Amino acid sequence: MTKRKNILVTGGTGFIGSTLTQYLVELGYHVTVLTRTSQEGRINTAQIDFVSSLNVLGNSDWYGVVNLAGEPLNRARWSVKQKELIINSRFALTRRLNKWIRELKKPPNVLISGSAIGWYGHWGNECLDEDSQSHEGFSHELCKAWESAANEAADLVPRICIVRLGIVLWSNGGSLPAMLLPAKLGLGGPMGHGAQWWSWIHIEDTVRGIAMLLENPQTNGVFNLTAPNPVTQKTFARTMGKQLNRPAVLPLPGFIATLMMGEFAEEVLLKGQRVLPKNLLDAGFKFNYPDLVDALRQSI
Repeated sequence: MTKRKNILVTGGTGFIGSTLTQYLVELGYHVTVLTRTSQEGRINTAQIDFVSSLNVLGNSDWYGVVNLAGEPLNRARWSVKQKELIINSRFALTRRLNKWIRELKKPPNVLISGSAIGWYGHWGNECLDEDSQSHEGFSHELCKAWESAANEAADLVPRICIVRLGIVLWSNGGSLPAMLLPAKLGLGGPMGHGAQWWSWIHIEDTVRGIAMLLENPQTNGVFNLTAPNPVTQKTFARTMGKQLNRPAVLPLPGFIATLMMGEFAEEVLLKGQRVLPKNLLDAGFKFNYPDLVDALRQSI
């Protein structure tokens, strides 16, 4: 019997991480989840272990590490203290991972570390890929720090893949559930002017993309995890309204969104990026949900 490859996943109890963990198990991996959440009720199985500290992992033969852990961006308003928490929750853990990897007898084959398309900042209608430049802003500062910490392991790990995530669509997590309630009430019109670009990806393509990066020894560097067809926020709202058979004409004025959610709304919801997954496509990845209509139909 072929020995299962060991994968360590941080953030494996979160929205993306929990879906990824189950998918990797289906592919035949043995997954260890590093989590800060309570272990009560969690049962280690033949395919999944849950641990709360890197210190208990020992010197197993690790095929890969997927680093997704971090404080959610929309959990609280972006005060100075909250911004520090958001950055440190990613930067400090990634640094601890590097230290743990350095102490292993054999390093993993690949480190896949999270980031977001906020790295690029805001460029209006300009199409962006992995070779594009960045604009300053908190989102860029956050992603730059996270990516920088991951790349500190370049002398330890043969391959490092940085995944810049867009808006991940699924009914049980991420941003979509918060959009569905007002949309079902007919209040799902555009946010602000609605011309801002939203670069999205279905959860199934998200975990398939990460798995492909784990398995393809030729992949290395930065990869945008976004579908190849980004849309404006107005188009997103109208498409979701059609799937729900609800009107999507009443807008949410930008100043109200800012009053409700502060700088998070200004930087993430009322602005955006038109991002394309050039490197993922060049590596041969095939999207199951390249178009928003199909992605929303399967998600709602």
